[in-house]
Amino acid sequence: MPNYQELYHILFQATEQAARILIAAQQECEELYVNSPAENLSVFPACAPEKRDPDQ
Repeated sequence: MPNYQELYHILFQATEQAARILIAAQQECEELYVNSPAENLSVFPACAPEKRDPDQ
């Protein structure tokens, strides 16, 4: 029978590592954006939420 505790720890550690990689990539992109010249910055309007038909 497999050692489920060991399997859980392996998957948990890989999940944590993946989350740290994604967070680091996001922070790097944010820094590049914030530190770019002002003429290259763009602000996009917020999208209005979609209206749902109450009869559906």
